[in-house]
Amino acid sequence: MTAAAYAEFLPENYRSARREPESTWWEWRGRRVHIARDRRPDAPVRVMGIRGAGGHSAALWSFACLAADDDVDILFPDMPVYGRTVEPHPSQVRYCDWIDLLCDLVAAERADDPRPLVLFGASMGGMMAYEVAARTGQVAAVVATCLLDPGDPQGRVAAARWGFAGKVAPSLLPPVARVAGDLRLPIRWLVRMNRMSNDPDLTRMCESDPLGGGVRIPLGFLADWFTYPHAAPEDFTAAPVTLVHPAADRWTPPEPSLRFLDRISAPTQAVLLENCGHWPIEEPGLTRLIATTRAVITGVAAQG
Repeated sequence: MTAAAYAEFLPENYRSARREPESTWWEWRGRRVHIARDRRPDAPVRVMGIRGAGGHSAALWSFACLAADDDVDILFPDMPVYGRTVEPHPSQVRYCDWIDLLCDLVAAERADDPRPLVLFGASMGGMMAYEVAARTGQVAAVVATCLLDPGDPQGRVAAARWGFAGKVAPSLLPPVARVAGDLRLPIRWLVRMNRMSNDPDLTRMCESDPLGGGVRIPLGFLADWFTYPHAAPEDFTAAPVTLVHPAADRWTPPEPSLRFLDRISAPTQAVLLENCGHWPIEEPGLTRLIATTRAVITGVAAQG
């Protein structure tokens, strides 16, 4: 699906605010990674969008453009098996590969361009943005719609397609993955993709998108996510973290994310997006998401 197709679900007053992406490519460990960009060489701040399971750069491009005003440089990579990234061994992709890729991309981008970099993580991408900031120490701020810690039992129950599976996933999935880790199954079979949006038409489009919710992921990827040792929030001082969680999220409720945010040692801010589902297209929460993200970017720019 195209960025324009997803943009049609935004409120009408936001549909004309699109900036078309430029497709670029980055070679990483034998992969050809697609990165959508809107280059603004004179902008004081750069924003990298990160999307988790079920999304890709085109799907989230409109949000990136809305949250970042015209004076922000944007890049949005497609993770392996999603979007237009060319992955030679899709059955072998693991969650740790995604984290390694993003850390290396941040390092490469910062080496070429010293402007401050803000990470905007949507859904599962929120925890990825947090982890990349912790590991690289090169991120100016993190904005996340969700901080779903797989170490939190309630978070696992929310993530899994069937709640009971989330409870036992850390003990059940690793031995299964040792035998069948390369087996690829539709992501919608494994997580609650049917709760992606409170708009049923948007949910159906996400589930059927061959570049997003329609992909197949290996069981080994899921096992790796459920057992990945994320950085301890009590030790996290890498960057300020702003949580912009949809208040009417029927997939991942705000409570697990708020609990995790409360444990972070760095400066934090929590903003609930009124009336918004997991994919936040509803008002007034969408406007609040845009205003909060732009305020974070403005603050980073002011600090130089």
